[in-house]
Amino acid sequence: MRVRPPTRPTEAELAILNVLWNRGEATVRDVHETLYGLDGGYTTALKLLQVMHGKGLVERDEQQRAHVYRAAVTRDSTQHNMLSDLARRLFGGRSAQLAISALGGDEPPSAAELAQIRQLLERLEQDHHGRD
Repeated sequence: MRVRPPTRPTEAELAILNVLWNRGEATVRDVHETLYGLDGGYTTALKLLQVMHGKGLVERDEQQRAHVYRAAVTRDSTQHNMLSDLARRLFGGRSAQLAISALGGDEPPSAAELAQIRQLLERLEQDHHGRD
């Protein structure tokens, strides 16, 4: 049996996934109103959700009149897969280079984010020393 690689969501699909991750579940109308307000876009939201269902990115509950969608992928796994792909394609698989580049961006990390980075670095150092 061949395992299918994770599907990388498009920008529009990521916007919908963010709605679903934040809400837990939503109808097409909920997604439409969150992303587009009252200005058009209902059929766009519907079509995107149908495509995403086919890709395995969302699950659909058809028990109610208005189908209810929920994310079939987690935010963490999606972020991990997309960052791994970016590191592979842009930085030769070197995730440290990706992190260095990201940290040197336009918006510096907050104090809380710096604390998380320090904790991660300490854990990585402990893991590295444990392998020696």
